[in-house]
Amino acid sequence: MIPNDQNRALAHWLNARKSQWEILENKLGRRGGGRGRELDDARDLLSGYRALLSDLSLSRRIHGEIMVTRYLENLCLKAHEEIYRPANRPLARLIDLYHWQVPSLMRQLNNAIASAWALFMLSMVAGWLLVRAYPELISLIASPEMISQVQHGELWTDGLLNLMPSSILSVSIAANNIAVTLFAFALGAFYGVGTLYILGLNGFMLGGIFAFTAEYDLQQRLFAFIVAHGVVELSVIIIAGAMGLQLGEALIRPGSRNRLQAFQATSIDAGKVLLAATPFLIFAGLIEGFVSPDQAFNLLQRGIIGICSGTIFWLIMLFGIPGKSRR
Repeated sequence: MIPNDQNRALAHWLNARKSQWEILENKLGRRGGGRGRELDDARDLLSGYRALLSDLSLSRRIHGEIMVTRYLENLCLKAHEEIYRPANRPLARLIDLYHWQVPSLMRQLNNAIASAWALFMLSMVAGWLLVRAYPELISLIASPEMISQVQHGELWTDGLLNLMPSSILSVSIAANNIAVTLFAFALGAFYGVGTLYILGLNGFMLGGIFAFTAEYDLQQRLFAFIVAHGVVELSVIIIAGAMGLQLGEALIRPGSRNRLQAFQATSIDAGKVLLAATPFLIFAGLIEGFVSPDQAFNLLQRGIIGICSGTIFWLIMLFGIPGKSRR
C-alpha cells in the first residue's frame, strides 16, 4: 500500500503529465509534412509511447480503474496501433497484387475458367448453327438497322470514326466493357445461374452475328474489326464469368462457412482479380477506339496486336509480373 503523502505526490505528478498526453494524442494519425518531419514525429511518438506505458502503470497503482486510467489505456491502444500499423505503400501493394495475389487466385479458378470457356464456345457454336439454319433468328440479337446494313453489304462498324472521335469512342467502349464484366460476376449471386445466362447469351450472340454476316460474305471484315481488341475483352469476360460461377458455387456449397462469409470471401477475391484486369479492359477500349475502326491497319497488323495483347494479359494474370517473392 502506497502511503497517502506519496500517493498524493504521485497523483500530482500524473496530473502534471496531462499536457504530454495531449501532445501525444495530437500526434496520433498525423500524416505528411515530408520525410524529415515524419521521422521526427515517429521518434516523438515512440518516446511518448514508452513514457505513456509508465504513466499507465503508475495510474493503475494509485488510482485503479477510474477515468484517468481508462483514458490512458485507450491512448496506449491508439499509440500501439499507430506505431505498428503497416506502412502505406500503394505501389508495393499493387506490385504484390500482380506478382503474387492474382496468379494465386487464378490457379484456384482453373476449373471455373475452363467451364466458362466451354460454355461460351458451345453457345457460340449453337448460335452459329441456329442462325445458319434459321436466319430469321438474327432479329433476336441484332437491331433492324444492323440487319439492313449487312443486307446492303455494309457492317454497322463502318464509319464509326465519322460518328465520334476515337478518344470519346474509347472511353465509351471501356466503360461498357467494365460494366459487362462486373455484370457477369455480380449475377453469380443468383447461385451462378445469372452468370451462366450472361456467358451463354454472349457466346450465342457472337456465333449468330458471324453466321449472319457469313451469308453476305462479310465475316472476314467482322473478324478483322474484332480481332485486335476482342482477345483481351473476351478473356476478361470469361474470367469474370469464372468468378461468377465460383461465387455461385460458394453460395450453394459454403462448406464450414455460412453463406454470408462465403459471399464476402469470394467477392474480395473477385475484386482483386477484376481490379487487376481493369487496366487491360481500358487498353482494349483504346484499341477498339483507335485501331479497330481505322482502315489503315490491315488484318495481319490487327492479328498481331490481338495475339500480343492477349498473350501479355494471360501471362501476367497466370504467372504475375517479376518482383520480390513473399517469404
